[in-house]
Amino acid sequence: MWLVPFVASAGIVWRGDFETGDRSQYSSTQMVSSDRLQVVTSPVAEGKYALKATVRQGDDPINSSGNRNELVYLGREASGSEYYYRWKVMFPADYPSVDTWQLFTQWHHDGCCGSPPVEFYVRGEEIRLSLPGTGEVPWKTKLVRGVWHEFILHAKWHADPKVGFVELWHNQKLVLPKRGAITMYSGQKNYLKLGLYRNDTVKPVGVVYHDGFVQATTLADVLPPVTQPPPPPPVDAGTPPPVDAGSPGEEEPVEVDAGSPEEEEPGEADAGVPPVVEEPEPGPTMPGSSAPPQGMPSEDVLNSEVGCSTGGSSLAAFALLGLLGVMRVRRRRS
Repeated sequence: MWLVPFVASAGIVWRGDFETGDRSQYSSTQMVSSDRLQVVTSPVAEGKYALKATVRQGDDPINSSGNRNELVYLGREASGSEYYYRWKVMFPADYPSVDTWQLFTQWHHDGCCGSPPVEFYVRGEEIRLSLPGTGEVPWKTKLVRGVWHEFILHAKWHADPKVGFVELWHNQKLVLPKRGAITMYSGQKNYLKLGLYRNDTVKPVGVVYHDGFVQATTLADVLPPVTQPPPPPPVDAGTPPPVDAGSPGEEEPVEVDAGSPEEEEPGEADAGVPPVVEEPEPGPTMPGSSAPPQGMPSEDVLNSEVGCSTGGSSLAAFALLGLLGVMRVRRRRS
């Protein structure tokens, strides 16, 4: 995109954009009939109107070399003058592909003969800029049909290549940096010719569209306006977004209070009733042995407890021995 904003300026010298709806912006025409240079409403590159230039083999309105139908603008650029020119050109899908010259824009000298000092033309499948004064073709690009090609030429008109120069943009890209060139012939002035001028050996009908020509003293004056994106729509903060209430006839879901998770309440502990402890069932006994009655410790257990006790008092030991003696006496008596 262009970074230079478009601002209306007194730097604009002349417009040849056909927005008058006719050819009145130009000084004169070189055409065999009015249908060869038509102002049309479609296709256009900008505004409402464009020029359709048509050439058929044999079209020679000025009895000169080649076939042509061209508009003429007598700007008469003087030696040492400097300008920017912008215009747009479209070659339709059926534009002829021939290995010879087909000029669509030229700055011609006001002398009688010879090639113009600056010319734009098609040869085969290329678009070219030529400087016949030095025999150079400093820029060329592929011919693309069916699209608008935009050109901006910055030129200083002079017969001395150390003073004169050209600079070129194509489709908003600088494709030829400023370079010295013979841009006019000594003692002569230049003028513009726009349309189609080609070798008379070309047989197919040729059509070229032109639009938006403007001449100015600064680059900013010839740049197309920068299109600003539309502002976003205002935000309505007072209207809540719509709520999908579901389809009619459906049963509304039951609301659940999910804010307080349901906790399991602990049971009350009964501290007054001790828990019931089940007595272990007596294990099996070996045959021939007698088990002590339930609830009474066996002698082995007592003896084991006595033998293993290291922290009891001597009084507890004597008590146990006395109890053991009483149990033995009772057994003898029984």
